[in-house]
Formats: sequence, C-alpha cells, structure tokens
Amino acid sequence: MSYEMIAILMFAGMMLMLMTGQRVFAAIGFVGAFAGLMLWGTGGVDMPFSAAMKLMKWYPLLTLPMFIFMGYVLSESKIADDLYKMFHVWMGPVKGGLAIGTIGLMVLISAMNGLSVAGMAIGATIALPELLRRGYDKIMVTGVIQAGSSLGILVPPSVVLVLYAMIARQPVGQLWLAGVVPGLLMATLFIIYIYVRCRIQPELGPVLPEEERNVPMSEKLRLLRAGLLPLIIFASMMFPFVKGWTSLVESSAIGAMAAFVAAILKGRMTKQVFEVSVRQTLAVSCMFMWIILAALGFGAIFDGLGAVKAIENLFTEQLGLSPWMILILMQLSFIVMGTFLDDTAMLVIVAPLYVPLVGHLGFDLIWYGVLYTITTQIAYMTPPFGYNLFLMRAMAPPEIGLRDIYRSIVPFAAVMVLALTLVMIFPEIALWLPNTVYGK
Repeated sequence: MSYEMIAILMFAGMMLMLMTGQRVFAAIGFVGAFAGLMLWGTGGVDMPFSAAMKLMKWYPLLTLPMFIFMGYVLSESKIADDLYKMFHVWMGPVKGGLAIGTIGLMVLISAMNGLSVAGMAIGATIALPELLRRGYDKIMVTGVIQAGSSLGILVPPSVVLVLYAMIARQPVGQLWLAGVVPGLLMATLFIIYIYVRCRIQPELGPVLPEEERNVPMSEKLRLLRAGLLPLIIFASMMFPFVKGWTSLVESSAIGAMAAFVAAILKGRMTKQVFEVSVRQTLAVSCMFMWIILAALGFGAIFDGLGAVKAIENLFTEQLGLSPWMILILMQLSFIVMGTFLDDTAMLVIVAPLYVPLVGHLGFDLIWYGVLYTITTQIAYMTPPFGYNLFLMRAMAPPEIGLRDIYRSIVPFAAVMVLALTLVMIFPEIALWLPNTVYGK
C-alpha cells in the first residue's frame, strides 16, 4: 500500500471516529497510535513518545493555565459588568451606540480571556438582555454578540494561537502581535457597519432615553476608571513583554496575579469565585494538553510517512495548482469542517498536513496563523451547522429562534470575509507589528 493511501486512511479513520461522537483527543491519538503500531510495530511507539517529550519540555506552554485563570477571575468577579456599564453610559446617546459598545466590550473581553466561548457567554448574559430591553432589533444584536465573540481567538492573549504556536513551532509572542492589527481592523469594520446601518435604519438601534443619558460627569468618570481596569491589567502584562523585560511565561504570571489582586481590592474574590476559577482553569488546561499531545503524536506518524511531500507533489505537479489556489482551497476546507468541529479540533486534525505544506509553498507561518483564526471563526458562524450558531441558540432568550440567528450572522460574516481578504492581499496588516517589535 502506498504512503498516500495510508495517509488517506488515517484521515478517514479519524473523521469516522469523530462522527461517532468520540472525544477529539481520543480519536486523533488512537488513529495515530494504531497507524504507528501497524507500520513499524512496537518501534512506532518511539515517535509519538518523542513528540510527547517535546510537549513536556515546551516551557511557553505554562502560559496556557495562567491566561485561562486570568480570564476566569475577571469574568467570575464581574469586572466585565463594569465594562458594559461604562459603554452603556458613554455610548448611549449614539444611534446603535450600545451595539457599538458591545463590540468594544468584546475586544476587552478578548484581551482578558483569549477564548471566543467566554466572549459569547458574557455577551449573551450581560449585553443581549440589555439591548433587547431597550428596543434594539433582535436579529441585529444577535449578530453583534456572535461577531464580537469571534475576536476572542485573535486578540492576544489568544489561547488558540498558543496551540497553533506549539504545533507550527512558531514564537507565541510574534503570533499574538500578528493578531492585534487584524483583530482591531475586524472590530473597526463591525463598528462601521453597525453605525452606518443604524443611521440608515434608526429603529434598529435607538438612542437611550433622555433620563438615562443625564448621568453626572463624576459618575461617568468613575465608570470609566472601573472599565479601564482590564486594560491596565493587560498593559501591565504585555508592556514588559514587548519591551523585552520579561519572558512570555513571566508576563502571563504577571497578568494572572494582577487580575487576582484586582479582584481582591474590589472585594470580589470570594471563595466561590476562586474555586470556580481554579476548577475551570484546570479543566480547560487539561483539555488543551490532551489535544496537543494527541496532535503531536498523530503528526509524528504522519511526518514519518512523508505524506506532506506526496500531497504537495499531487497539488503542484500533478494537478498544476498555484500556491495561492492551494491556500484558498485550504481556507475553504476550514469553512466546511467548521460546520461540525470547533477551532481546536480543526487545527489539530489538519495541522500535520497544512502547516508543513504552507511552509513548503513559501508562505509565512505567522501570517498563516492569523488567516487560520479568522477563517475558523467564519466557519463557526456559517449556516447551517456553524458551531457558534447552536451555542448562541442555547444562550439566547426564547424569543430569538434559530431562523433569527441564521439571518443575524449574514452581514457580519460578509464583513469578516472582507477582513480576511484584506489580510490575504496585504500580509503586512498581520506582519507589520511583530516585524517592528522584533526588528525584522
């Protein structure tokens, strides 16, 4: 049997196991281990074992539990509520102002947590009821929550980019910096769309009543200070890292400690908040560790087959596709996989094939990491089976049906496609900041 056929059977077996409801790490790890034993006998165990040792020695992985803990502390201590009150007061007089403020909230939540699910949960529980109560169009605001949550895996400290860095063997710091400008670009495009749409159709996003807008300046400034706290925590973590004063792991520890101290000083670090934060941190960190371990083991077997070279030869020589055509086909495959897989599963399934292939085609792997994160979020929100669509349905109130959720996401998905196209055409959007900071 040819190595190409073995590679195809490995992917087919993995997809079959996933469709039977197996956990992602179990499906990937089992197929990799089984293929290794069948190909090389007991000697095949050495390849995934070596990959596991690389994982254990990868020092930057310590950032993962630090950032997850920071995000859960800020979320569970209700510091995110202060953020929304700040946007509520300052953006209320603008048509669609609360929806614009919600995008701002999501940007800050992304800087606090790094997980899109966290942004979705906070937006659906804090912002959505307020927007509906004030007469905002339910279809538009549902789209706002979903679009805003997509920034969670792009704006640093993105947990998914840490995973991509491990698999693609790229510097985490450069990947984070590469996500900053595209993330802010996407947020700006969302805000422009909301503002223009509400100017044309004011009934979609009415301004706040006069009595709610008449807030004393002292109260506005107090809310502004409270709302800027997450930014201060983020700056205390990122500034010394960017300046080269601390390592990535040290900066993550600063962020976690700053969030913990902030919650104590505000009197919100209760026993329950601490216990929930620690438990969730442990659960999410273990999930990512198992997935990374399974992906590295699978990738070691896949690399041992030489399948990447064979598939590159198939695309470039036998089919005659250009590097850009191959890249676009990769992006389209993410859209398809996003109908039934989350971003982490998509990455670990295709990383053994896509990441080396992208490098061989001459593309920058830092830039490709940004393309991956944007594309997977588009896939999350693409009907009929986008992962985020059903997550939103579970969190939304009864008056918002699945049909409304489908309709809500169309314009925001179009905006995200525009942002993705801009980053593909102008790679410097993603590469300018890391190249500037690291002196390339």
